[in-house]
Amino acid sequence: MPQYAPGPAPAPATAPPGGPAASSARPRVDTARAPRRIAFLARRDLGNSAAGGSELLIDRVAEGLVTAGHDVSLVCGGPVTAHRAYRVVSAGGDTGHFLRAPRTFNYRIGETDLLVEVCNGMPYLAPLWHRGPVLCLVNHVHTDLWGMRYPKAAAAVGRRLEHWALSDVHRGNLVIAVSGSTASALTRIGVPEHRIRLVPNGVEEPDPLVTKSPEPLFLTMGRLVEYKRVDLLLRLWERVRPVTGGRLVIVGDGPERQRLEAQAGPGVVFAGRVSEAEKHQLLCRAWLLLHPSAVEGWGLVVTEAAIRGTPAIGFDIPGLRDSVRDGVTGVLARGESSFASAWCTLALGDGKRDLMGRAAARRAADFTWHNTIARFREVAAEACARVDGGQA
Repeated sequence: MPQYAPGPAPAPATAPPGGPAASSARPRVDTARAPRRIAFLARRDLGNSAAGGSELLIDRVAEGLVTAGHDVSLVCGGPVTAHRAYRVVSAGGDTGHFLRAPRTFNYRIGETDLLVEVCNGMPYLAPLWHRGPVLCLVNHVHTDLWGMRYPKAAAAVGRRLEHWALSDVHRGNLVIAVSGSTASALTRIGVPEHRIRLVPNGVEEPDPLVTKSPEPLFLTMGRLVEYKRVDLLLRLWERVRPVTGGRLVIVGDGPERQRLEAQAGPGVVFAGRVSEAEKHQLLCRAWLLLHPSAVEGWGLVVTEAAIRGTPAIGFDIPGLRDSVRDGVTGVLARGESSFASAWCTLALGDGKRDLMGRAAARRAADFTWHNTIARFREVAAEACARVDGGQA
């Protein structure tokens, strides 16, 4: 894994207007007292074919914690792959492991100083079966996403279970949010501001940059699932292509791929899953990153593109409001027409596009994994100190 020198500490992440101010407070905690044995409980391992930004975040934090002297384990649904730095244990299949997680944790992991429950929609309800400090990590609250992916009755049950877990089951625990937007969503479902801590995603320092494509190259990257709305992007491409020309490259795989390939018109390339070297080349050479997702906690690929000088166009949604500075490092569209308009304007305006790319790179340089890991260690130490001090 590439190593990099610690960058400057980013300015404290702030919530959107009206959002929680307390969530950005930095606890004054001695990280030397941070828990030594830390276990994560998450849906997937990074080696899973369905892995995304959440899995990358856990992998980078886990490796950083090991480097800092911690003993780290991950319990998740299979399949899993071996990692050089930390232990990974499968609790079963993608769905069944939610029921088997407590038993697997108790028998395969045993005693730990801190358990980190990664709640991405379906919770593990760790405080109900684990004795000891628990920290909850949330990428984004799935309130609206339940209705996009499940029938009405199932969505209602899932939504209520998620909200109950975060606001009541984790009542005595700190909750990590990856963005101000996620922090605001947590307060809206009843999580008090004073229990929320911001730990923004980091980004890898890239290999030496390569030049932009001489011909228009537009890129979207992520798992091909409904809420990423690549189908919408394909419809907009039919309006944009006659104006800009060029290619639209779609990187990623998922259950929607076959349907999307059938819908795609001229100039669309489905690259599937690519190597890190290919990913780097594409992010560098792309003129724009297009991110039409309906739901995001942060949008890690936005920062990955930004540090390579590639601005992003997305919709004005929570999460992207944190990773994109509208009009500075990219554009946040308010509707389909404004998305297509911004796409054409930046594709045809080399000067404006280059200016945004440089601004994006400067901002992304502040979001290093070194800072993310340091911030996580602070919160981990505080979570244990609260229990030791009887504040849970």
